[in-house]
Order: sequence, then structure tokens, then C-alpha cells
Amino acid sequence: MTETKVTEKKTSLWRHADFRNLWLGLTASLFGSKVTAVAVPLIAAVSLSATPFEMGVLVASETLPYLFISLFVGVWLDRSPKRPILILTDVLRAVLLLIIPVAWAGDFLTFPLLLIVSLLIGACTVVSDIGSSSYLPLLIDRRHLVDGNSKLELSSSASDIGGNAAGGALLQVISAPFAVIINAVTYLLSAVFTGLIAHREEKPAPSEAADAPAPQSIWRDIVEGAEPILRNKVIRTLVTATLLFNLFTLVIEPVFLIFITRTLGLEPFYIGLVFASSGAGALVGALIAERASAWLGVGRAMVFSLGLAGITALLIPVATLLPKVVAALLIVVMYFIDAAMVIVYNVNQRSLRTALTPDRLLGRMNASIRMIVMGITPVGALAGGLLGGWIGTQQTLLLGAVGVLLSAVVLVLSDVRSVRVIPEHHPETV
Repeated sequence: MTETKVTEKKTSLWRHADFRNLWLGLTASLFGSKVTAVAVPLIAAVSLSATPFEMGVLVASETLPYLFISLFVGVWLDRSPKRPILILTDVLRAVLLLIIPVAWAGDFLTFPLLLIVSLLIGACTVVSDIGSSSYLPLLIDRRHLVDGNSKLELSSSASDIGGNAAGGALLQVISAPFAVIINAVTYLLSAVFTGLIAHREEKPAPSEAADAPAPQSIWRDIVEGAEPILRNKVIRTLVTATLLFNLFTLVIEPVFLIFITRTLGLEPFYIGLVFASSGAGALVGALIAERASAWLGVGRAMVFSLGLAGITALLIPVATLLPKVVAALLIVVMYFIDAAMVIVYNVNQRSLRTALTPDRLLGRMNASIRMIVMGITPVGALAGGLLGGWIGTQQTLLLGAVGVLLSAVVLVLSDVRSVRVIPEHHPETV
């Protein structure tokens, strides 16, 4: 019986024209962005002879805008129709990317210019990321949120595998500065598909968000946008668990490569398998996320996924006791499971917190959470690097794994574990 229901939900959503156009647009931009993720650092390293510090700054520029503009973006999105903004960000990213080949052809491409372009694209990506998450529940019924988020995660996972491979293949054929033209085209395709969405939003009235007779200030709007996190116990618990998971996952990340290269002495072939398994695991996670919530219930699916991710992380140091080939196989399997479970958790927690938030606060709620859970990642990475030098790589891996398990414990000790399904009603208050 459950099997039939799941199939019907999937079929109906694929036939939803507006969702299909949103999905096609996001899929196009995601695949293209993977080409840029390969090409831009390559331009800096090879063509512009960037220093290691400059490379670090360039990589940081991709996510830095989350810290500084997320809250203001959330207010903007909640005050405006989201579809035109999504189209605008796609067009702007296409134009910004075209600056790179033009500057290269004109012999005025420099690292500062590349960094500015990367920062501006990152800012547009913040708007697109928060905007698409806030726009989805306006297009589809809330009972389809898990299915919709699963399909969007499926595109993201597939782009991690196919997009990176396509990027590498393109760079074998054309030079990196001109490879980004492909990404510019995909952003324009995304704008076209988003433009085909028939759904039209009414611009919210300035005072709609509160009983105040006069329009609210941007700061009051920001505070109000944080209310779903502060007042709703379930959303607050989800943010806490996600924060802990991201923090301790980033504690693991800096020392993991050291562990598999120096401690285990794995060759590049095995390292490639490890990272390929992560992409494949994410793809599987997107495919099973809805079934997991149907079988276990939404709350238990999240508890199970975070708990299993923590257990797999705990098993990684066991590889030191095994022969090299077996150790490599263990890590490949563990990374596959970990990636799958992360996607199962993300799909369900994103769907649940969206369903519990009034439509008028969706942009600000997503912006506030994005800033919190993304803002903690540099702290985790720095802590992981420091701990790796202080207590050793294996000990740091174990500490990080325990922290990941702690995020599951937070859910076990809360009301989240008893949530069976995504609420279908539209809440008016938090």
C-alpha cells in the first residue's frame, strides 16, 4: 500500500508543469556550475599563478556571502515575488561569467578581477539558493515537499558526478577561460525555464507580516524571520542538530586527506574512488529519501540517517588495522553510506521546517538557517586543523565522529523523533 502511494506522488509531481520547469532550471544551472568549479580555480592556479593564500581566498569567496548577506536576502525575498528575482540572478551570473573570457581575450584578466567576479557570483548564488528553497512550497502542495526536495537533491547529486566529469572533459578540449561560457549558457537556460513557470505571486504588502500599521524596518523583518527558529521547538531542534553535524563534519574534513594519504598511504586511484563513492552515495540518498520517511516516519528517518552517518565516521579509523586494499574498500563503503544518509536527513529536515513555517516568512527563515549552518563551517575546519596537529589525526577523526553522533542524540531527546509525516496545513503563526 505504501509503495503505491509513493509512486502516485512521484508521478503527479513530474506532471506538475511549474515544478518541472523549476527543476529543469535548477538542474541546468547546477551542471554548469560544476564546470566553473573546476575552471575558475584552474584559471587562478595555472593562468594567473595564484599563491596558496590567494587560492584559499578564492575558494572562501564562494561561500563568504552567506555570512554577510543572507539575512538581508531573506527580507528582500519575503517582500517581493520570488520568480523574477530567481530569473535576475541567473541572468546576472551569466553576464558575470562572460567577463572572464572577455578579459582573457583582451589580456586584462587579473586575480583581483577574478576574485571580484567570484564574490559577485557567490552573492547571486546565495539569492538563488535561498530563493529556490522558499519558492518550492509556493508551487507544490506541502504533502509533496519531501518528493520535491528529493528531486532537487537528485539533480544536485547527479551534477556532482556528471558535472565535474563534464568539466574535466571540456578542459581537455578548450581552455579554462572559455569553458565558463558553457556555464553562462546553462544559467541563461535556467532563466528561460524559470520564466516558463505559470505561477504568479502577489507582492506582499509591507505590513502583511505584522499588525503594525506602518511598514516594518528591515531589522524588524530580520528579527521576525528568526522567529520560526526561536519559537518553534521542532525547527529549533533541527537547526541545533544540523549545526552540530556541520561543525563536526568540518572538524573531520581537514585531517581526513592526511589520514588516507599519510597514515594509510593510499594511492591517488583509491582516493579517487573514495570521492566518487561520495557522489554516488548522494545520488542514492536522493532516490531513497522519500521512501525512508514513508517506511520509518519523518522523525525516525532523520534520527536513523544522522546516527548511521556517525557510526560510519567512527569506523573509518578502523582502517589502520586492515590491509591497504581492504582499508580502501572500507572507506569507500563508509563514504558512500555517509553521503546517502546526509541527503536523506537534508531532504526530510528541509521539508519539515518548510512545512512548519508560514509562507510569508519562508525567505527569512531559510536565510537565517543558511547563515547559521553555513557560518559554522569555517570554525569547524579551523578546529579540525588545530586538533589534528595537537592530538593527532585518528583522535580528531574519532572526536568528529562522536560529534556527528551527538547531532543524532539531539533529535532522539526531542519531539522530532515522533514526527510521522510532513504537516499539510499552512501555518499562519509560528
